[in-house]
Amino acid sequence: MTINKTLNGSELTISLTGRLDTTTAPQLDDELKTSLEGVEKLSFDFSGLEYISSAGLRVLLSAQKVMNKQGSMIVKNVSEEISEIFEVTGFVDILTIE
Repeated sequence: MTINKTLNGSELTISLTGRLDTTTAPQLDDELKTSLEGVEKLSFDFSGLEYISSAGLRVLLSAQKVMNKQGSMIVKNVSEEISEIFEVTGFVDILTIE
């Protein structure tokens, strides 16, 4: 998985390419822990993401909890497969998906 970060003032966009699973979720988790300070708007761009596992969902959930306190978080460019995973797991009710 490749993580690309773009920080524009207090807005952070994270673009993911590949698979967000048990192997790569800790990498994203570590990246978020060091990147979210001072961020008021967090955007995930999933246009290059092929797959997300429960480990990846956990990382998104913890990011959402942080952003609930300091701003907003959106997930955009979600593929049909990942959209189905969000629906089945109930994440459509937790995350803001565009």
